[in-house]
Amino acid sequence: MRFFALALLFSLFLVNVASAHCQVPCGIFTDDLRFSLMNEHAETILKCMKQIDELAKADKPDFNQIVRWTTTKDYHADDIIDICSNYFLCQRIKAPADPKNAQEQAAYSNKLELLHRLMVTAMKCKQSTDVSLVDQLKAVIHDFAHAYSSEHKH
Repeated sequence: MRFFALALLFSLFLVNVASAHCQVPCGIFTDDLRFSLMNEHAETILKCMKQIDELAKADKPDFNQIVRWTTTKDYHADDIIDICSNYFLCQRIKAPADPKNAQEQAAYSNKLELLHRLMVTAMKCKQSTDVSLVDQLKAVIHDFAHAYSSEHKH
């Protein structure tokens, strides 16, 4: 019993260490990977939505598979939200050094707005199987990548 308790505590410690890595100021940033991951998550969300709709139309719906596809869809939407908040907002998007610089302030505000739209659209994907939301998600990912890359060289 002691071994089990020790193993459980150790595994919980590892989970916390692993999830905190991105907020350690290591200086290793892979912005392109984050954009690639967000696009991959969007594609997965689209596939999930289609599978859920197809399974729901069956004469005898397979509720187990519908739940599994829904869980997968929500997981990938959460990953997009996590990338937006824990990677971009916490680490990569910096407030302008000179808040009176209108051009820098406008660029900063634009990135914040795009990240917010991205997170809200990902949340809406969790609430629905409307595939048009994935089109919106991909468009906002594209717009944010463009706004972000104008200042950051990956």
